[in-house]
Amino acid sequence: MSSIRKKFKMPPKRFHPKGLSIIYEDHDILVADKSSGLLTISNDKVKENTAFYLLNNYVRKGNQRSHSRIFIVHRLDRDTSGIILFAKSEEAKHYLQDEWQNFTKKYYAVVCGKPKQEQGEISSYLVENAAFRMYSVDDPSKGKFAKTGYRVLRSSDQYSLLEIDLYTGRKNQIRVHLADLGCPVAGDKKYGKKEKGIKRLTLHSASLSFTHPFSKEPMIFETKIPGYFKSLVSHKLKASPEESST
Repeated sequence: MSSIRKKFKMPPKRFHPKGLSIIYEDHDILVADKSSGLLTISNDKVKENTAFYLLNNYVRKGNQRSHSRIFIVHRLDRDTSGIILFAKSEEAKHYLQDEWQNFTKKYYAVVCGKPKQEQGEISSYLVENAAFRMYSVDDPSKGKFAKTGYRVLRSSDQYSLLEIDLYTGRKNQIRVHLADLGCPVAGDKKYGKKEKGIKRLTLHSASLSFTHPFSKEPMIFETKIPGYFKSLVSHKLKASPEESST
């Protein structure tokens, strides 16, 4: 592809899809902030109300003659909010997927209780059962390696706010590992417990650092800690200096 890039013109705001905030877009990539409750791609029950479908319409409506479309690079769980990256060509998609493990991904999560250690790492091999539920095993021949880092930012009597480093990108990885730790994500009905008063799954894709597929420019996109997450730990027992300044 030529190193000379035409000036990019974003479609008018009236075409921006609901449930998604466009953070950045150029000829090769699109970065959005996805709301909780929105699927990344369709399933048997939902075909059109997905990030993929809505953003495809968005890029096409920018120019009626355009054949632009987006390509899946990675996924966020339906009830996970935050930063999601799409490619706008197969070439860009392949590069981003091939390099995905080298990129830096951070999340915020509110968990039930408080981990025994202020920070640490969780490693296991993840397997999916017949009910599409992921679980950890120690045998590398039975599952895919997964590694998650965490740091406690703030705690209250019931919950803790964690910053998560996602070192690998397995299905439901963070949710399984935090449940393994004895501190499931608040609002996680699949790997945690039913709780009254929790409005949503409290997991948020907070930042993504990667190399642009063509310019090779380092790029980083960040979002703030959701206000709802902070409200759950508002009666704090302890807060780190870094988190207190946010």
